[in-house]
Amino acid sequence: MPERTPVEMVEYLSGQLAAEHAEMRKLNRYYEGEQPLCYMAPALQQELGDRITQLVINWPRMGVDAYENRLDVEGFRLPGKAKADDRLWAIWQANDLDEISQQAHLESLILKRSYAIVGPNPDEPDLPVITVEHPSQVITHHDPRTRKVIAGLKRWTDDDDRLYSTLYTPMIDRFYVYDAGKWNLEDETEHRRGFCSVVPLVNRPRMMKPRGTSELADVIPIADAANKMATDMMISGEYHAMPRRVWFGLDEDDFVDENGKPLSTWEKVAGREWATSQRKGDEADVVQFPEAALSNFHDTIKLLAQVASQMLALPPHYLQFAGTNPASADAIRSSEAQLVKRVERKQRVLGGAWEQVMRIAATIAKLDVDGVDLRRMETVWRDASTPTVAQVADAAVKKFQVGIATLRQSRLDVGYTDTQIDLMEAEEREALERDPLTAFARQQEAVSAAGRAELQEAD
Repeated sequence: MPERTPVEMVEYLSGQLAAEHAEMRKLNRYYEGEQPLCYMAPALQQELGDRITQLVINWPRMGVDAYENRLDVEGFRLPGKAKADDRLWAIWQANDLDEISQQAHLESLILKRSYAIVGPNPDEPDLPVITVEHPSQVITHHDPRTRKVIAGLKRWTDDDDRLYSTLYTPMIDRFYVYDAGKWNLEDETEHRRGFCSVVPLVNRPRMMKPRGTSELADVIPIADAANKMATDMMISGEYHAMPRRVWFGLDEDDFVDENGKPLSTWEKVAGREWATSQRKGDEADVVQFPEAALSNFHDTIKLLAQVASQMLALPPHYLQFAGTNPASADAIRSSEAQLVKRVERKQRVLGGAWEQVMRIAATIAKLDVDGVDLRRMETVWRDASTPTVAQVADAAVKKFQVGIATLRQSRLDVGYTDTQIDLMEAEEREALERDPLTAFARQQEAVSAAGRAELQEAD
């Protein structure tokens, strides 16, 4: 197959991008809780009109947020280094990626993927520009042999309602404007870096589906069923949850509004009074029906909640269908085991993408890495589990006491940042210079006290 020209690649990727917009809009509606009501007959919807409003139980958002809440990047560590690299973290923070990376993770979970684009900063060469991009505007093309990104396209409409695009390639980036039915080249930058500046952050990629899978895929049918049952429960509440009276001996013409105009069929049914012209005996009469229980809806929604929990690997206490909270911290960890493992898998894939982003940024910034192989860079993630502070501290003390970890590593395990640890170490050095014996004795006493507290807790 002949190689595509740049304009042909723009047209090809634009078509690929447009083909996925409909599915992205659908997935976005489900996350926002704006999806249409399913499983209801059109004739019934037309009859009910505006009187019935869909009751949305937004389990898709709950599931996605449960994953995203555990995806926090804390730094990037170069091979052979004990702590995260300050220069890479400065680039990360200068681009506000502490906050914006969360948006990238969220869109990736919902819409299968998001993107990051890295470029030079003419004002500050040491701080490359890193932007997070929505998948409705960006798409990539991969080499079928190496699976590396060999082209990336960003397409957008500006305030002037004109269509623009930028084609990113390993050697040249080209800027186009759509006019008179074709893409016209406006500008190009020859950088010759040898890699594409667009990096996809893909959720659940597969060999034959490299563009990923939405985390909502499995739970959408369950959410539709739950919303249907919840809406039916509200309709049944209107019909049956309150006592009804039936009047015998009234005619059709007796049903009028305050202006004397006949009521529609639905307005009659929705009222608390039913009537028939037939009489019971010689006189008019009224009969009251008992209200109906709605427990059948409750049981069905509870069953659907259990299925949704299994699909999303959420602990029972997240959806509260178990009825009680976990009895202990161990029970919490056990119930979250599958969720934590799934998040750790996502950290592995997303971490690889962020490492590629920072490798490109380091290359553009010309960081002096002393011959370190940037391909061995490591993303530092916050622990995906939810251990208590006491459990983390207890484990760190044990590792320090038996010599498995240093004091600095133990403090890192507890959750202190590098800056906090540097301040602690500076204070300890000052105390040691003032009174070496007292400072050492206090340190040993602190470790011994932690050990004694642990024994007392065990007893």
